[in-house]
Amino acid sequence: MLPTELLINRQNGEEIVPKRLSINPQSCAIATELISCFQEAVGHTQGELDRQLLDLEGDSPDYRLKRGLAHILKNSFSTFEIISPLEPKELRKRVFTLAAQSVPSPGASQATLETLCIALGQELNHEVLPQQINTGLYADLQENRILTQFDDPAPEALLHRYNLSQVQGIFYRASDITINAHRNVPGQYKLLFRYLKLFQLMTYIEGDADHGFTIIIDGPTSLFKPSTRYGLAIAKLLPALLHVTKWSLNTTLQRRDPYSGTIKTGRFSLNDQCGLVSHYPPDKTYDSMLEMAFAKRWESQKTEWILEREVDLIPVPGSVMIPDFRLVHPDGRNFLLEIVGYWRPEYLKKKFYQVHQSGCDNLILAISERLNLEKAGVKLQDIPVRVVWFKDKLSPKTVLEILD
Repeated sequence: MLPTELLINRQNGEEIVPKRLSINPQSCAIATELISCFQEAVGHTQGELDRQLLDLEGDSPDYRLKRGLAHILKNSFSTFEIISPLEPKELRKRVFTLAAQSVPSPGASQATLETLCIALGQELNHEVLPQQINTGLYADLQENRILTQFDDPAPEALLHRYNLSQVQGIFYRASDITINAHRNVPGQYKLLFRYLKLFQLMTYIEGDADHGFTIIIDGPTSLFKPSTRYGLAIAKLLPALLHVTKWSLNTTLQRRDPYSGTIKTGRFSLNDQCGLVSHYPPDKTYDSMLEMAFAKRWESQKTEWILEREVDLIPVPGSVMIPDFRLVHPDGRNFLLEIVGYWRPEYLKKKFYQVHQSGCDNLILAISERLNLEKAGVKLQDIPVRVVWFKDKLSPKTVLEILD
C-alpha cells in the first residue's frame, strides 16, 4: 500500500475520487521503465537504486505517480538484505576496539583490517577480504542494504496494484464502513469473513448466506484515538472483498483541511463493477500457521475421523462464526473445531460471546494455555462446549481423545 504523502485524490462535493491510471500504452511505458530500473539494480545498494529513481523522476510534474509505482515495487516485489561478514553492530565493535590499540594513520587502518580479516577467516572458516569489512561496517543502514531479489511484475499488474493502493488509502481516514454482500456462493462469504477475522476488524454482521449479509465496520477515526494501524487493517480487507461477486460499499471519511485545519466529512462508494484487481489468492486455506500445522499432523493419524476445512457459517446475533474445521465420522457423527490461539482480550471476549450465542452442541474449543482468559473476562466454568487445551502446538491425539 501507499503512504499518505503518495496518495492522490480529489474531492467532488463530499465524494472523494482517488487517482486511477488507465491501462494504456503510455502508462505501461512508465511502469516498464521503472521495472527495468529495478532489474538493473539487483546486486546494488538501495542508495544507488534511489538515485536512479530520482534521475527517472527528473523535473516531471507526475513525480508522485512515479514515486508511488516505485514504492510498490520496492515494498511488494523486492528483497533487500544486509550483506556483512558479521552483524554490522558487532563488526563495528570489533574494528573500533582493534583500531584503538594503534596510532591513527592510513597504514594502521589497513593493518587493522588485515588483522581482523585473518581472525574472522579463522572463526567463520572462509576467507574474509578487507573490502567486505569496509562494506559491512554500515551495511545495516537502509541505503546500504543490497537488492538481492526482484520478482518483476508485468507492467499491467503493477498498474493494477497502484490503482488498488490508491483506493485502499481512502480507508486510512474512514469513520465507518458498510458493506452489502448479496447473492454470492457460500465459499466467497467464508473467504471474506476469514479475512475479517484475520485482520481483527470490529464488525457487526446481519443476514444469512441465502439472502446476503450487511457488514458494518468501525473505522479507525471512530475510535477514541485514531489508529493508523487499524486503518491499514481495513485497507487490507479490500483485495479480499474483490473476490466476492456481488457487493457494494459505502464509507464516511474524516479529513483535515490542509489550510484551515478543520475536520471535514467526505464520502466514498465502491461496488463490484469498480474494475479493481486483487492480488490476494482466490482461496485462503488457513488463517494461521497453527491451523496449517494441525491439519498436516492430522494427515499422519490412523483414525476414521475425517478432517474437513469447508465449514458452514453459523449465524449469531450481530456476527457470523466460522469454525476452523469439521470432524466427520463414517457413522454420521460430526463435530466442529475452533482453535483459539494468540489473540488480544477484546477478541477473546467476542469469541466466547459467540460460543454462548451459537447454540451448537457439537462444538469443540481448542484453547491455548498461554491466553489470559481472566483478563478477557472469560469464566471457564461458563463455557458451554467441550474444551481441549494446548501449549505451543495442538495435538490431533488430544482432540481424538475428546471425541471417543
